[in-house]
Amino acid sequence: MSGLIPDFGNILYTAGAFIIALSIIVAVHEFGHYIVGRWSGIAADVFSLGFGPKLISRVDKRGTRWQIALIPLGGYVKFRGDANAASAGVDEAALQGLSAEERRATMQGAPLWARAATVAAGPVFNFILSMIILTAMALYSGSATTEPQIGTLIEMPEGTGDVKTGDVIRAVGGIETPDYDALFKASETLPSSPSLTYLVTREGADLNAAGPALYPARLDGIAPGSAAAAAGLQPGDVVIRADGMRLYEFSDLQEQVKLSQGQPMTLEVWRPGMAADEVLTVTLTPRSTDMPLRDGGFETRYLIGATGGYFFTPALRPTGVVEAVTGAANEVWFVMRSSVSGMWHMATGAISSCNLRGPLGIAESSGAAAGAGATSFIWFIAMLSTAVGLLNLFPIPVLDGGHLVFHAYEAITRRPPSDKVLNFLYALGGGFVLVLMLFGLTNDLFC
Repeated sequence: MSGLIPDFGNILYTAGAFIIALSIIVAVHEFGHYIVGRWSGIAADVFSLGFGPKLISRVDKRGTRWQIALIPLGGYVKFRGDANAASAGVDEAALQGLSAEERRATMQGAPLWARAATVAAGPVFNFILSMIILTAMALYSGSATTEPQIGTLIEMPEGTGDVKTGDVIRAVGGIETPDYDALFKASETLPSSPSLTYLVTREGADLNAAGPALYPARLDGIAPGSAAAAAGLQPGDVVIRADGMRLYEFSDLQEQVKLSQGQPMTLEVWRPGMAADEVLTVTLTPRSTDMPLRDGGFETRYLIGATGGYFFTPALRPTGVVEAVTGAANEVWFVMRSSVSGMWHMATGAISSCNLRGPLGIAESSGAAAGAGATSFIWFIAMLSTAVGLLNLFPIPVLDGGHLVFHAYEAITRRPPSDKVLNFLYALGGGFVLVLMLFGLTNDLFC
């Protein structure tokens, strides 16, 4: 039993992180529906966080029952006149004998613009949540200065040479580096070497200083659920050798992972706090991964799930509000575009269908993100909120996108679809969503 306790604790931690993340996202999504509906003159009977039997509830002065239900895997707003929580169908009994003013407060009696705005508000509020989180993170953390300047030197096994905090890097190995784009290009051009010569500006004077590899084989970040995470690697670890090959640059590590073709690798790793000649020996197996590209499409590569970085953290400046909002918008757009592209590539067989995650996979990622720290978990919530908003816009009956399609049909034909057609489409859409969830769950278990 004592051997099961850590695993049980991990399960509880993962489940807790998943419930917290999902509850925040669902609450924001459903509040979008609720508040825009209220502004549009549509009354809500129930606002529920969770499904099933209610645990706690109260009724406000508008007659809306706010409740937390037993099963914390979603939520809903039931507007007046809706037959059920999915807003699929009409409660004819509730509409009987209503005056024109009372009927206006129902979902069915509201004008088309009010119904469409109320439906669209859920996904829109998800996108707004993502924007707020990413903007706040950018404003809080700051941005790198235009010129490459050393903010903090990172601990390395053989030290960092003669460079110092505050140095502005003008050139590396004879390659001029006026900005970070040039610095990154230099890291791709320079030969693999344990040390380089840096031209730096220090206290107003230019001088040459010896320093370590610009982009060393150091793990700056570890992806949750990756091969590196499973092997126990940590941010800050420096990979000294891979399968006996001495590494200096992060590109050396990438090349060895590529050459492995998915076979187990043995890494010799130095961890901060260890003596310079000490190493840890780690064995891991790179995983075939379909990576979304910024310009669209995907690239399939073997990865261990680690990112690299410079031998220093950049000096920072305050991030402008416009810059932060623009960066957040670009990130949200990239997640949306790559998600749609991924679905298309999976449907056409261009990439593996194992890229579709189910509830267990999302829960695992939630726990791993929470374990990586508050910043990682908050960022994960922003990404998941964008995905939830996008998914709900898919034109599938029972989802918000399906309702919007019905509203568009009504706007064009001047009449809503018949009850018979709606009931058939809702059943079809519900079945499709169920199959999709089961498929994702199967991937979680067997991929």
